Amino acid sequence: MAESSEHSDPFNPGHLFGHVQDADYFDVPQFLVPGGKIKIGQPFYSGGETVIKKYGPIEGFDFKITKFMLIEVAVSVIVAALFIRMAHRMRSSDAPKGRWWNLLEAMLVFFRDQVARPAIGHHDADKFLPLIWTIFFFVLGCNLFGLLPWCGSPTAALATTGAMALVTFFTVIGAGMRKMGVVHFWTGQVPPMDLAFPIKILLWPMLFVIEIFGIFIKHFVLAVRLLANMMGGHMVLAVITTFIVATAGQAVFWGVMPVSVLGAVALSLLELFVGFLQAYIFTFLSALFIGMAVHPH
Repeated sequence: MAESSEHSDPFNPGHLFGHVQDADYFDVPQFLVPGGKIKIGQPFYSGGETVIKKYGPIEGFDFKITKFMLIEVAVSVIVAALFIRMAHRMRSSDAPKGRWWNLLEAMLVFFRDQVARPAIGHHDADKFLPLIWTIFFFVLGCNLFGLLPWCGSPTAALATTGAMALVTFFTVIGAGMRKMGVVHFWTGQVPPMDLAFPIKILLWPMLFVIEIFGIFIKHFVLAVRLLANMMGGHMVLAVITTFIVATAGQAVFWGVMPVSVLGAVALSLLELFVGFLQAYIFTFLSALFIGMAVHPH
């Protein structure tokens, strides 16, 4: 009954969120595929349940291949192909040649000179450049895939943004402990206090807990910020285009349809800008957090 109500009401929240959430199928027009869904094969399934769930060491663990997983693999392959090809071309010449080479090298130099080095420092930045570049292009690729028909943006899922934030988190912790030492890194989270010893003994443990908690909060917000911006834009786009379906067969259709199409086009252009902007912000904040870890002052 609930499923039929979702199909009868195009503005049903479950129906709308279904277009931006992860799934084990791709939504396509019904004139292409009966039912409008292309199911993703599940090689880990056997007899209705996953092989890992049935035989694995983790009770209840359910592994499914989803469309966001496939998109992430596609983004990884595209990014690797572009930069491996560019690396081979750079071996034969130091001067950038061609549009792609100039474009990619300009972006790499920008992140080196305007993001990594100012945030991390000239001495330490170059060690983290491969990570900074990879984060930006991977997040950008995932964002832009959300603009393609019938795909979706993996960065509109907390699993993806949370995993990216964890990469930054472990890099921050590892880089800080390696540079400052394990004990000094953790104790250095509390700023120096020129206080009387009894008061310092009282305040230091509380400040230490607050600062450690703040590290986790910063990286959690890093994940949620990207998630909220990408999901919010796609939800608004889904609502605008749903007006066309909701008014189909009614007298107002020919008034609503062109307005919805133009609104969707304008919002898609805005989403294109947001895709680049959010990838830049995520990368900049990652570099900033790393810089704060290796240079706590």
